[in-house]
Amino acid sequence: MSSTTYKHFLDLADISAEELREILDEAHRCKKARAGLPKGAVDVDAPLSGHVLAMLFEKSSTRTRFSFEVGMMQLGGTSITTSADDMQLGRGESVEDTAKVLSRFVDAIMLRANDHNSLLALSRNAAVPVINGLTDYNHPCQIMADLMTLEEQGRDLKGLRLAWVGDGNNVAMSFINAAAKFGFQLVISTPDGYGASGQMVERARGAGAHIELIQDPLKACTSADVVIADTWVSMGDTDIDKRMSDLGDWQVNDALMDVAAKDALFLHCLPAHRGEEVSATVIDGPSSIVFDEAENRLHAQKAILKWCLGK
Repeated sequence: MSSTTYKHFLDLADISAEELREILDEAHRCKKARAGLPKGAVDVDAPLSGHVLAMLFEKSSTRTRFSFEVGMMQLGGTSITTSADDMQLGRGESVEDTAKVLSRFVDAIMLRANDHNSLLALSRNAAVPVINGLTDYNHPCQIMADLMTLEEQGRDLKGLRLAWVGDGNNVAMSFINAAAKFGFQLVISTPDGYGASGQMVERARGAGAHIELIQDPLKACTSADVVIADTWVSMGDTDIDKRMSDLGDWQVNDALMDVAAKDALFLHCLPAHRGEEVSATVIDGPSSIVFDEAENRLHAQKAILKWCLGK
């Protein structure tokens, strides 16, 4: 992959299908090239040697932090990890000024933010690539790892039927944005009050996405090739008891998997709560590929970093 200018990775809707396909292909190549190497060994070509990634966290993280940090190490670069509270950002310095300052010190910035507007402000004022590590609106890095994992399982994304069950949250939004780019069918099943933005669904449909809204989770999962769940309570949600009650009938369990395709797969971005959004028999069963999915955050994000920096 090559480029003469840096690129931000903020929203799958804003990146061409051709470029996203290029990133996925590179992610597969990155993973295969590491066969047999220790986790900390540098890639043979060390494409980001001398490069520094700043990682800013407004939300706690396991997979995002470790995958980006190890990814930069494998690419030959280094990373600096900090929370907003550790910076002047936590004491009132503006996102705009922070972006301008960090651009003088680092080659790229990854932000895991509470508010998507903070990410947009950072990207507008940074002179280096900005990568979306998660916001309240979307989670594009996760979906790239998810789609990579499905391809590893021998699935052709075009025409694949994916069923999202539960809260129409930020991860669901990134699947919506990806549907038109990769040609898979997306069925979304949510209770009243938890649906994904209708405006964003219509925008995706206008771009060619095949998206169905089917409230009944059993009908939504019927003949699905992939069933997807996520936590019912996201970071920052305070209405915990109400969510647990409202979403109770949207647990992915054996009953839902039994009506899906015979070889259906189960995805969950983790962390998972067995007995809530998914039963233990599903997430720990033979259909589950959640730990391959988690591992592939590393390889997908390495490809994203290389794309952003034109490497």
